[in-house]
Amino acid sequence: QVQLVQSGGGLVQAGGSLRLSCAASGGTFSNYGMGWFRQPPGKEREFVASISGSGRETVYSSSLNGRVTISRDNAKNTVYLQMNSLNVEDTAVYSCAVDTDYSGPTSYIREFDYWGQGTQVTVSS
Repeated sequence: QVQLVQSGGGLVQAGGSLRLSCAASGGTFSNYGMGWFRQPPGKEREFVASISGSGRETVYSSSLNGRVTISRDNAKNTVYLQMNSLNVEDTAVYSCAVDTDYSGPTSYIREFDYWGQGTQVTVSS
């Protein structure tokens, strides 16, 4: 079993930046694909980005227009999400997740089997 603990998030003004972190424990972190998802108010959870276990491959949601970067530090068992040029539409609960069955990046939410606790990101205009 893998436990994920998120940090970061909060309130930021439009145009600002934010970095989210997700620390994993249990299992072999470098074997697992990791992902970030978000759920805007009143909407379904949606894919943001994912990264392979090695960190060499990434997949991003096309709707984010290159404003986010996913990365990982396997020595620290941590995955990050850097978000830039934030706008009000980025307001959501952001969650990290791990795919323990596949080391590559994927956007399919059903592939992910353990989730972080979620963290609120609010962008003010």
